[in-house]
Amino acid sequence: MEGQEGGGGGGAKSAMTRLNAAVAESRIGRRFKLTARGSSFTTELRAGTATFLTMAYILAVNASILSDTGATCTVSDCVNPSPGCKFPPAVDPGYAACVARARRDLIVATVASSAIGCLIMGVFANLPIALAPGMGINAYFAYTVVGFHGSGNLSYRNALAAVFIEGLLFLLISAVGFRAKLAKLVPQPVRVSSSAGIGLFLAFIGLQGSQGVGLIGYSSSTLVTLGACPRAARVSLAPVVAAANGTLTLLPGGAASGAIYCLNGRMESPTFWLGVVGFVVISFCLMRNLKGAMIYGIVFVTAVSWFRRSAVTVFPDDAAGDAAYAYFKKVVDVHKIESTAGALSFSAMTKPFFWEAVVTFLYVDLLDTTGTLYTMARFAGFVDDKGDFEGQYFAFMSDATAIVVGSLLGTSPVTAFIESSTGVREGGRTGMTAIVVAGYFLLAFFFTPLLASIPPWAVGPPLVLVGVMMMKSVLEIDWDDMRQAVPAFVTLILMPLTYSIAYGLIGGIGTFLVLNVLDRGTHLLLSASPKKTASSV
Repeated sequence: MEGQEGGGGGGAKSAMTRLNAAVAESRIGRRFKLTARGSSFTTELRAGTATFLTMAYILAVNASILSDTGATCTVSDCVNPSPGCKFPPAVDPGYAACVARARRDLIVATVASSAIGCLIMGVFANLPIALAPGMGINAYFAYTVVGFHGSGNLSYRNALAAVFIEGLLFLLISAVGFRAKLAKLVPQPVRVSSSAGIGLFLAFIGLQGSQGVGLIGYSSSTLVTLGACPRAARVSLAPVVAAANGTLTLLPGGAASGAIYCLNGRMESPTFWLGVVGFVVISFCLMRNLKGAMIYGIVFVTAVSWFRRSAVTVFPDDAAGDAAYAYFKKVVDVHKIESTAGALSFSAMTKPFFWEAVVTFLYVDLLDTTGTLYTMARFAGFVDDKGDFEGQYFAFMSDATAIVVGSLLGTSPVTAFIESSTGVREGGRTGMTAIVVAGYFLLAFFFTPLLASIPPWAVGPPLVLVGVMMMKSVLEIDWDDMRQAVPAFVTLILMPLTYSIAYGLIGGIGTFLVLNVLDRGTHLLLSASPKKTASSV
């Protein structure tokens, strides 16, 4: 028996060796330089699988974050149109149905933009780096630019136009080779701390109720406090203004918040505790360096939440729950993008908010994608003594092109994913790894009903843990030098507490400039002042 098993294993290994040799010697193998880079076809397959498993969470998370804006849905989609029909506590059923359809569109848009980005990177740059809509920049797009159900400064359509223009500028900067130089103009402490600040921002989102586990709630005295109360104990809040006679009226628009205020029962929410279990599962898998750690936690929490008539069900017994459950039961569905593709509107180009969004998108992409590409290339051993790497030009062009394509499909900027490091760790060294990831994304295209049924308390734990992984950049800051420490801390703390990446960057850069101008001015004054001599004394 042992001899037979050994022979079978040896036969399988021999077949795999022959397959790798055949691919390496083929035109495709030579095109991707499999032998030259010390890789093989099966190694690239394994690396692509590992990369996809560690970043597939973006399919659910990105669509959930972007759908919080209401996407292209407006008051006109309400059954009974009114200024407050988009907002809790009484969200109009017509508007809610429109948002549900838009979320499905956004899942497909995420799938398509990720697949196209990975394919471009693999074919043209020949690098094992995967692309998808970026975490952090999607939060800025959703919660700062567009706002909760369109309560921000720009509409969803205008925001897509801003991403499109930013993508074109990014493409131009990449084409002329100015990209890396421009990124270096940003003050080093702000550049380093912005990653950690975005991580805190994402964790803050993941701990709230609308897009997370609901641990953080509202307090009238301290702004935030402990939440996690059951659904029945949560209420919405609305801004009011007091008249001279003491009467209270809603502010214009009458926009109410989500159910963010706990009346009682803090820490008694069943969905919160299920999310905690998912957090522990993911944390343990990350601790053990298991591939696909994020997916394991999301799948576990989601599977438990799919049972109807349970305390943690994602399909409550109401009209919206019944409609969601009916779509979920399809399992396989080729969903056509109906509302987000080609939804760009340039009507807000004359507004300063529009160009503020363009500049912020460009800045974050410069830091994020450029830094990720250099990090992954260095990790794979491609960087030379001058700091350059093979395929650098086409890598920069690839992710810039993916941003433009993503905006046309209706999603936030596409970026190189740091999770590509898992594939590189598995031995991926060529563009075949990225092409394998693109293939997996295309397979996900057929399972929109399942992806659309992932609850917020399954998405929250990965957001918090992405924040954990992004915090390591603070180690690069010299905390003993206040010229670095103060701007870095301002950048880091303002992002989550102002709910805006842009405000964090502005605060950090402004603080850096003021402190350094004062320091330089003081130094010049001291050096120019006449020194007292013994005779003058």
